[in-house]
Amino acid sequence: MKMNSILVVEDEDKIARLLELELEYEGYKVTKVMDGFEAFEAYKKGNWDLILLDVMLPGISGIELLRRIRLNDKHTPVLLLTAKSSVEDKVSGLDYGANDYITKPFQIEEVLARVRAALRMKTVEQANQNQSPEEDLIKFADLKVNPKTREVFRDEEAIDLTPREFDLLVYLITNKRQVLNRDQILEAVWGYDFFGDTNVVDVYIRYVRKKMELPNKPPLIHTVRGVGYVLKEAK
Repeated sequence: MKMNSILVVEDEDKIARLLELELEYEGYKVTKVMDGFEAFEAYKKGNWDLILLDVMLPGISGIELLRRIRLNDKHTPVLLLTAKSSVEDKVSGLDYGANDYITKPFQIEEVLARVRAALRMKTVEQANQNQSPEEDLIKFADLKVNPKTREVFRDEEAIDLTPREFDLLVYLITNKRQVLNRDQILEAVWGYDFFGDTNVVDVYIRYVRKKMELPNKPPLIHTVRGVGYVLKEAK
């Protein structure tokens, strides 16, 4: 069985070593680097299944490194390591295509859970790539989603979603007209062993809703008060 390869980019030696040891113990093949420029070179030379990326790095920042990676690579999962108070870094990271972020200081169990969840989603995405072109599109109302290219269109207008937003929309559209509670969404999109507040679902639902809003178009994502959310046609 192939070992998943993880690139750890972290300039604090103790944290980098902790991540390396714990990930290797879990059966991952780990390479760690401590500088932004070195990390970009390692990224280009390697074939990575996942990248753990600190935001604050010498050389070039984690956000800039993420931007460079996403210019040509939309699929490799990238998890950001951010300071607790750094809201701007979190927002910028998600806008540039980070799959998720982990706040420092963190529990190692949370890191391992996020890694497992991201790798599961990558496996699903790779399975979708084996579909024939006719099977690629998932359609609902005036919404079209292509899991293979990760493109989204509403009424033929392209909608730009972050990786996590895209995964959320795919889950909603594959369970259209079904009311989904927050725990169901967390388990499917973030992973059953997600460590965090279920409010993250509300935040991401709001992001996706806002991006899908078009003039004179009815909403597709609806709140079921006290329960959760459902993707359905407006009455």
